Amino acid sequence: MPDPRTDRRIGWLRADSIWWGGRLRTGVALRIGVDGLAKPVPAEMAPADGTRRFPGTLLPGLVDAHVHAALADLGAVRAGGIAAVWDLGGVPQALAELAARAAQPDSRLPRIRYAGPFLTSPGGYPSDRPWAPAGSWREVTSAAGAAAAVAAARSAGASLIKVTAHAGSPMLPQPTLRALVDAAHAAGLPVVVHAEGTGTVAAAFEAGADLLAHTPWTEPLPDALVRACAGRMTWISTLDIHGWGEPDPARDVAIGNLRRFIGHGGKVRYGTDLGNGPLPPGVNPRELRALRSAGLGPDEILLAMTEPGSPGITWIPGGLELSPDAFADVLATARVVDETVHPRRP
Repeated sequence: MPDPRTDRRIGWLRADSIWWGGRLRTGVALRIGVDGLAKPVPAEMAPADGTRRFPGTLLPGLVDAHVHAALADLGAVRAGGIAAVWDLGGVPQALAELAARAAQPDSRLPRIRYAGPFLTSPGGYPSDRPWAPAGSWREVTSAAGAAAAVAAARSAGASLIKVTAHAGSPMLPQPTLRALVDAAHAAGLPVVVHAEGTGTVAAAFEAGADLLAHTPWTEPLPDALVRACAGRMTWISTLDIHGWGEPDPARDVAIGNLRRFIGHGGKVRYGTDLGNGPLPPGVNPRELRALRSAGLGPDEILLAMTEPGSPGITWIPGGLELSPDAFADVLATARVVDETVHPRRP
């Protein structure tokens, strides 16, 4: 077995501190394996020769779990500190090609995980929206059609499935929604539901969906429903789409729902719905402050922004600041580590 200290296929990184696994640590290094995945190890394991040394803090690659690549500048997203994104609705072929480009070693794009098309009812959201290009949605009319739609998305490279439940347009009947969820789960794919309007969160939950694409914002949810969701679902935050930094009643409703969801033990993922209005590319400090308002602490927010086993390393040049007042602005200085990042030399 090759010696990890001398095997040149293995990379080594050190910094003043490393945030990993939910806490800030000192006296550790990161070992980057031949598979590109990082693992914290005691600092003395890192060889003196070949270890890249950074001031500040290193942490796992940050992930935005709700973007629309066709409506965003992904180069700016990566330059703003986001190492990976989830595209939650787009043209499958275009996304497959973009994801392949992003996976190249010299890419300046974030890694892309994608759902492929929105699966919706005939005439349903977002087929009626001008921002949704042809091919970015697929109409489903039956349980058999649900299985075919999931199979097509999976064959196009989707690693999750996006379904819409929008009370302002025709909605999937509950048996068809359930058939979509069942087909996705049979294929090993989680289901993300765009739930908007009265009854849609309950429909998503009862169908067995795994995630909501947005924190519900149209109305305060019954506490029994919030508690039930917290026991089984993950909510993607997207709080800053309500007002984009200006006071907005929908934002207050969303934060109130999320606060109760968190209080019941619900799991949150950081996501911005980038492409929906004037959202800053990269780490969004307004989204971070809204998550703080909903009751998440800095360590909990970082857990919501990172994924175990995901490639990519983030660097905070001035060091991670976990005090509530400074956290959002400091995290917004994040950079994705690659060969173009030149830290202080030993």
